[in-house]
Amino acid sequence: MADTARKAELYRMDMPDHLCPFGLKSRYLLKRQGYEIDDHLLKSREDVDAFMEEAGVDTTPQTYIDGERIGGYEELRAHLGYGSEEKEQDDEPSYTPVIAIFALSALIALAIAWEALGTVLAIRTVEWFAATAMSLLALQKLQDVESFSTMFLNYDLLAQRWVPYGYLYPFGEALAGVLMIAGALIWIAAPVALFIGTVGAVSVFKAVYIDKRELKCACVGGDSNVPLGFISLTENLVMMAMGTWMAIK
Repeated sequence: MADTARKAELYRMDMPDHLCPFGLKSRYLLKRQGYEIDDHLLKSREDVDAFMEEAGVDTTPQTYIDGERIGGYEELRAHLGYGSEEKEQDDEPSYTPVIAIFALSALIALAIAWEALGTVLAIRTVEWFAATAMSLLALQKLQDVESFSTMFLNYDLLAQRWVPYGYLYPFGEALAGVLMIAGALIWIAAPVALFIGTVGAVSVFKAVYIDKRELKCACVGGDSNVPLGFISLTENLVMMAMGTWMAIK
C-alpha cells in the first residue's frame, strides 16, 4: 500500500540559549493538520546562518511542503487556512479581553460566595462580581499607565481638562474595587466609584452617542482594540451603581 501521509520539512532554531517559539507553533500546526514532519533542528548560530544562506531566506522557521517553500510561521498559518495571527492581534476590533475579564470575575465571585456564604444565591455575590471586575479592569490599565492615559485623553472630559486624572484613574478604580471586595472603608470606596463612574459615563456617552466618534476604549489598557461604546458605558454605569448601592447599604 502506498504511503499517503502528507509530509513537511521544518527548519527551526533549537539552540542552548534560544528555543524559537514560532518554530514550535509551526510544528504544532503541521501536526494538527496531520503532516508527517521532517524536523530539522538548527543547534547553533552557525547552523542558522548556513541554512539561511543556502535557502536564500532571512528568517527562521521555514516550512517546506511537497518540496515547495511555504515560508515562516505567518505564511504557514495562511497556507493552512488559519489567517494572519498578526492581523487578529493588531488590527481587528475585539471584545475578547472584556468578555474574559467579566467571565472570570463572575467565576471568582461565585467561588468566593460558595466558600464564604455556602451559597451563590446572594446579593453579596453580585457585589463581589462587580468589585472583582473593577479590580481586574484596573489591573489591565496599571500594566502601562502611560499608554492608558494617552488613549484615555481621547475622550474623557475631566482628563482633557486636568491631565493627571488620566494617571490617577486606574489607581482609584483599583482602590474602590478592592475595598468593595473586602467590604471595608466603604465611605472611601463608594464616593470614588461613584465619581469616576459618573465622569466616565458622561464622557463616553458624549464621545460615542453625541459626537459620533469612532475611538478605541482604554477600559482594558492602552494597547487594546476594544471599540469605545456600549461596553465602556457599561463599565462606568456599573461603577456608578456600585458606588450608589454600597453607600446606601
